[in-house]
Amino acid sequence: MNALLETDYIENTTYDEISVGQSASLTRTITGADIQAFAAVSGDTNPAHLNAEYAADTLFHGVIAHGMWGGSLISALLGTVFPGPGTIYLEQDLHFTKPVRIADTLTVTVKVAAKDDAKKRVELDCEVVNQKGACVLYGKARVLAPTTKVKLPRDKAPQIHLFDAQARLRALLALGADIPAAKCAVVHPCDAESLSGAIDAAQLDLIDPVLIGPEERIRRVAEQAGIDLGSVRIIDVPYSHAAAEKAAEMAAKGEVEMLMKGSLHTDELIHAVLAQKPLRTGRRMSHVFRFDVPLYRKPILITDAALNIQPTLLEKKDIIQNAIDFARMTGIDQPKVAILAAVETVNPSMPSTLDAAALCKMADRGQINGGVLDGPLAFDNAISAQAASIKHIESPVAGDVDILAVPDLEAGNMLAKQLEYLAGATGAGVVLGARVPIALTSRADGPDARVASALLAKLVAHNARRDHARKNWHQEG
Repeated sequence: MNALLETDYIENTTYDEISVGQSASLTRTITGADIQAFAAVSGDTNPAHLNAEYAADTLFHGVIAHGMWGGSLISALLGTVFPGPGTIYLEQDLHFTKPVRIADTLTVTVKVAAKDDAKKRVELDCEVVNQKGACVLYGKARVLAPTTKVKLPRDKAPQIHLFDAQARLRALLALGADIPAAKCAVVHPCDAESLSGAIDAAQLDLIDPVLIGPEERIRRVAEQAGIDLGSVRIIDVPYSHAAAEKAAEMAAKGEVEMLMKGSLHTDELIHAVLAQKPLRTGRRMSHVFRFDVPLYRKPILITDAALNIQPTLLEKKDIIQNAIDFARMTGIDQPKVAILAAVETVNPSMPSTLDAAALCKMADRGQINGGVLDGPLAFDNAISAQAASIKHIESPVAGDVDILAVPDLEAGNMLAKQLEYLAGATGAGVVLGARVPIALTSRADGPDARVASALLAKLVAHNARRDHARKNWHQEG
């Protein structure tokens, strides 16, 4: 017979069982996540609770919890402990005496002050004290106490998954905080979105932009959108093809360190880059998405979801190597790569599984360096160690993946869009494999995605700059 432990039950105290002077308590330590969750549920986004920089200049000299967070602890005590289920809140007065800060441990106590037998009402003195014994909140509660005894299995509280997109963006931008802005050719920025993205990136010191396109049109877009171009250099060319060719030419001559896609088709820009032999590296160009996903604990890279439609085995080798090299630039020493397929076993009828097995062996032989590869892995096995365990898969990658290598562009594109539109992920993308990186964005991307893509390309440009300096130093030495 299965039985729940006594602590797995919740039991109330009925009106007839309550006596004047009776009391109950609970203790809770507040975290930053508690404050964020309360803000998300209540809509109270007062910067005193969420913005450390702002809060530092307030009377309290730091972030404080919402006053009603303490009040909610009183409600929790009354509803789940004493009197418990069946209690009906009638009235509550509260007096706030001290601020509550992150890591404070609060003890909530309610004590019966009076009973009204005719109406089955109970008046309780309420007090909340911190770990130093200082009172932070007090007041009186009036409730209708339960009259029927209840003992029920204790329900688990719903889980809240907090995702602060702006905090994730700030953390990403911090990767490039100490790196000089990269000289960037912004190719045909002839709509408000791409033009404002470039100017935003410039204001954040990510890029030193050169706008390439029809000057009159660019200035008209800026005027209509209220974008201040200031002293940004504009190279006047008549149309998008010419803009792509000019940008690639400047990159080949070393006049710019990175490219940023504006309002032109991706294939126009990629074709212009491929036409410049000095920009070729001998490695296949590929695209990498970087996503912050609310339900995954760290950023995840997806490749290739934008450039290579049906890559061959050797092209997949380059695609994965590009992604590994990029992940290492972001601070991941040995990225874990899951080579995705529909199943986790090799099946001759599914070419993607054969490629996955071959790629893992290529990594064993040193043909792919710097990462830990495993595959074929289905998506669930790659993301969830539990899913892999159920299927008896022993993998150093499962549940801790950094890079998802997809079998083809269609699968990758659908996966990326599903993460963005169904899972609330925020993403950015960059093209690798040429002498200069390309910040590649979609027409549907917002300003944050464009800024983030600029940051990714800046990191790659900085790495190339550093490698070039090392090479010159060794040659001179």
